[in-house]
Amino acid sequence: MTIEILAVGGAHLDRRARISGDTKPGASNPGRWFEEPGGGVFNAARNLARLGRAVRLIAPRGGDAAGQAVADAAERAGIEDWPVVFLDRATPSYTAILENDGNLVIALADMALYDAFVARRLRARSMRESLTVARHLLCDANLPPETLSALAASAARLGRGVSAIAISPAKVVRLRGAFPHLDHLFMNGAEAEAIAGIRADQPEDWPTLLRACGLRGGSVTSGSGRTIAFDAERIAVIEPATIKTIGDVTGAGDAFASGFLHARLAGGDLCEALRLGTACAAITLASPHATDENLSAARLDTQLSLVPPARFLP
Repeated sequence: MTIEILAVGGAHLDRRARISGDTKPGASNPGRWFEEPGGGVFNAARNLARLGRAVRLIAPRGGDAAGQAVADAAERAGIEDWPVVFLDRATPSYTAILENDGNLVIALADMALYDAFVARRLRARSMRESLTVARHLLCDANLPPETLSALAASAARLGRGVSAIAISPAKVVRLRGAFPHLDHLFMNGAEAEAIAGIRADQPEDWPTLLRACGLRGGSVTSGSGRTIAFDAERIAVIEPATIKTIGDVTGAGDAFASGFLHARLAGGDLCEALRLGTACAAITLASPHATDENLSAARLDTQLSLVPPARFLP
C-alpha cells in the first residue's frame, strides 16, 4: 500500500475562547468557549485527506477522552490513524484566547507528552514500515529536536520528500538539526525571525536570510501581506486578496501547508503551490474551526479563482 503523506507530530485537543466585545486586559471579558481536535500536523493531515490524498497519521496521545476525540476526528476525515498511545498520560492540549475579530490574544500549550516521543521510538516496526511506503513526510516542531532530526534523516535516506510545520517561534528552533534533510519549512514571520535571528526588511529578503541558516526551501506567510516561497533555485511571491470576515485564525498556516503540498504532489511549481496554499488558507480563515469539514478538491478549485497570480522573482 502506498501512502502519499505520512504525517507525524501534534494531534491534540484545541480549546478556544472568543471574546464577544472589545478586549479588556486584566478584566473579565464576556465570550464563548468551544473545543475541538487540533494540532499542526493533524490539521494539515485532515485537510490533505479531504483533498483526496492518502494520509497516514502517527501521533502520540494519552489514553483518555481527548485521545479518543482525536481518533474519531481522524476517522471522519478519512485518515489512516496509527497512534502511539500512552495509556497513563493525558493527551496534550492547546488553549487560546481570541479577540472578537478572531486574532490571538494569548495561548497556552500543554504539550509535555510529546517529549516522550523520543528518537528510539522511530525504530518501531510501524514507523519503519510507514516511512517505506510513504511518498512524503510531513512533521511538525511539537516533537523533540533529536526525534525530528532522526525522522527527517530516515525519510531522506529513503528518498522521500520532507516538509515541516514550524508551529511557533519557541518550537521552530527544534528543527535546526533537520535542516539538511528538509525540502520545505512552513513558517510565519515570527518563526522565520526565530531561525534567522533578524527580521527581514521586506518579505523578499527572507530567502537569503533563511538559506544562510541552512534551509533549502521554505515559505513565510505574513497575514494579509505578501507570502514568499523558495527552493534551492527559485523564489516566488504572492499578494493574498483581502479577506473581509475572519472566522478564526487558528489553523490557517496549517491549511496553507496543505494546499501547498497538494499542489507540489501534483507536480505544480512554486507559483502554483503558493496559489493553492493561499486558497486553502482563505477557506480556513472564513471558518470558525481549525479545519473546514466541507473542504474538497472542487471547493479549493472554486476558491482558487479568487486568488491573484503568483510570480517568480528575478
